[in-house]
Amino acid sequence: MIDRPMPAPLRRRVAPAAAALSLIAVAAAAGVSCALAAEPGVDQLLQTALAAKADPKHGHVQFDRHCARCHGAGGRGDVNHRVPVLAGQRRAYLVRQLAALSGDQRESANMHRALSVAELHDPQTWADVAAYLEAAPLPPHPRTGDGRALGLGEATFHVECASCHHDDARGDDDGLIPSLRNQHYLYLLSQMRRLAELHRHDMDENIARLLRSLKPDEASAVADYLSRLRGRARDDPPTRDAPP
Repeated sequence: MIDRPMPAPLRRRVAPAAAALSLIAVAAAAGVSCALAAEPGVDQLLQTALAAKADPKHGHVQFDRHCARCHGAGGRGDVNHRVPVLAGQRRAYLVRQLAALSGDQRESANMHRALSVAELHDPQTWADVAAYLEAAPLPPHPRTGDGRALGLGEATFHVECASCHHDDARGDDDGLIPSLRNQHYLYLLSQMRRLAELHRHDMDENIARLLRSLKPDEASAVADYLSRLRGRARDDPPTRDAPP
């Protein structure tokens, strides 16, 4: 962790943010069950997929056949088109997103079209693809920002985000909150903006409100800081790229 005083703009927000963190943590945890409970079909598919015995080799085949064109070989993403890195992401989180995209909890015409294919509209395949991606080699050099405000990014992340995403950005212990490591800067920044605008049906309003409260330089700094964190979500301690 960087040992430096907390930036003044952030100090002014620490007190109200701290008061809100417990509410946001509860809301984030409850959001998984509450949002899915609204659609029993999606909830049932999610539980079926999480309980399945996964076959990563079959998942690799299905990913290469149906997903790699957009998500990149090995799930390394596409920084120019704001496509996320999926390699090394939490298995349970990936399964949850596939379940949500199979219904109407998340909007994505491309993903809805892809999941309409019989081979992919299957909880067993979701489990297989997620298991393959969780163990896939991590991208060596995700795109980062300019490195000018990493102290602000780290401080903002630890005050505003770490209660849910953990202090090392690996996500929660259950794997349903995503790891934010190994991710492209531009994707992180674009998703923070989209989540703030409630473009996700399963997004809690309190989290969206928190993201809207971030100033542009704070959001950019958080995305830059996170884009430099490396390591697998469960076992490896994260490492950090040096600023340019």
